[in-house]
Amino acid sequence: MSVVLAEKSIVTLDGETLTLEQVVAVARYGVKVDLHPTAKEKVLRSRNYVNQLIEGNQTVYGITTGFGKFSDVLISKADAKKLQRNLIMSHATGVGEPLSPEVVRGILLLRANALAKGFSGIRISTLQMLINMLNTGIVPVVPEKGSLGASGDLAPLSHMVLVMLGEGEAFYKDRRVSGKEALSQAGIEPVVLEGKEGLALINGTQVMTAIAALAVWDAEILWETANITAALSLEALDGILDAFDPKIHALRPHQGQIDVAKQIRHLTEGSTYVAGKQHPRVQDAYALRCIAQVHGPSGDAIGYAKKVVEIEINSATDNPLIFPEENVVLSGGNFHGQPIALAMDFLGIAVAELANIAERRLERLVNPSLNGLPAFLTPNGGLNSGFMIVQYSAASLVSENKILAHPASVDSIPSSANQEDHVSMGTIAARKARTIIENTGHVLAMELLAACQGLDLRTGRAKLQLGKGSEVAYRLLRSKVSTLGEDRVMYIDIDLAKELVSTGKLANAVRFEFPRNDH
Repeated sequence: MSVVLAEKSIVTLDGETLTLEQVVAVARYGVKVDLHPTAKEKVLRSRNYVNQLIEGNQTVYGITTGFGKFSDVLISKADAKKLQRNLIMSHATGVGEPLSPEVVRGILLLRANALAKGFSGIRISTLQMLINMLNTGIVPVVPEKGSLGASGDLAPLSHMVLVMLGEGEAFYKDRRVSGKEALSQAGIEPVVLEGKEGLALINGTQVMTAIAALAVWDAEILWETANITAALSLEALDGILDAFDPKIHALRPHQGQIDVAKQIRHLTEGSTYVAGKQHPRVQDAYALRCIAQVHGPSGDAIGYAKKVVEIEINSATDNPLIFPEENVVLSGGNFHGQPIALAMDFLGIAVAELANIAERRLERLVNPSLNGLPAFLTPNGGLNSGFMIVQYSAASLVSENKILAHPASVDSIPSSANQEDHVSMGTIAARKARTIIENTGHVLAMELLAACQGLDLRTGRAKLQLGKGSEVAYRLLRSKVSTLGEDRVMYIDIDLAKELVSTGKLANAVRFEFPRNDH
């Protein structure tokens, strides 16, 4: 996990070199954006070629023809501008709650970067307007539902473009206003779309990819954090470290598994909480013994999803694509979201498993028949319920994750009179993955609280020593949340722990104070 760019940095778009870290910096932290001179040259060449096609009344999909099933309907030069405006108006059919501002900022950024590649035929002024909206803080209201993820994210992207036309709605300076008012307050003139521009703005995978980019970033944080909470649980439960011996993992050399085993050894280095050589048990339950074998594949899956997203954020995904040097316009299917759809389904499953096994460790922490700790981690059970319902809540989230982990990409439904007869559902897959990530953050927060409570209840706490890495995590949690004695309102503790988990503060603290040598 990288450190996010400083707020004063500027991200320069060239269509080729945008990084995941930069996407997060712009989307989540408001870093400004500009356009590279070489990108301007490429965009200008592409636009000049489109103008030639329009002037020559050439038959080109989406420029001088209708869209989808109407691709065989020719559109006159006089109607070129109306065609593009009608496209946006008719395609803005999204429903549901608005996507979060950070996702919409990611959409604006990714669409601008794709256009900067110079294969879309858009004017520089129109591309610059996207960047100006980003830099002035205009966030179009983009409903979360309505994309099939095949001809791109047509419906949600149309809501983005509505604001460029002075239509639709936007958030500006913490107010929800009309698109026209947002542009006026920011000092931006509405755009009048020219030939090909409407299609260039909405035909792409930028909605699913913006959600996916943030999801991958957050999933990496959760994976690292899950290893920390697992180490704390291992110590609270007098776990046996033999299962993490490198000799075991060398015989099954999956990289993620090897990495997790090494991290657990680092985190617990010097611990006297773990079982000694004369421990009475031969081996632990799977939730402890198989941490490396479960967390490891999840880490590998997150790595795969990250590679897919890194390719997609620098790809041209609209249609048709303009190749001015070859004097050709090619219609293809780069708008199809299958790469993101599969990656996000995989990501959702991988993160759901982190929650699944964490909840089983939490159960072992609260269940007196599975440990030597007071029932439900309270010293005065009966009068106090302790962590009883914390486990209930975690179990509920894990169950919800199981439902959400059903893949969206295996579904398809034909549209546009069967012209678009296979669709990816990639945006649904990305949205589901993001919900799973949010749920998993809560589950890991609950495990963190319970593991630290278990450590405090272990007899002889003053005489025992935590591992060098887990000690850092324990101290950070205890700086925010005190040990539970009498019952108190638990959601406050959970929220405080969740903030440490999901923001990466816990992982960063451990990494900074106890740097690992394996990455």
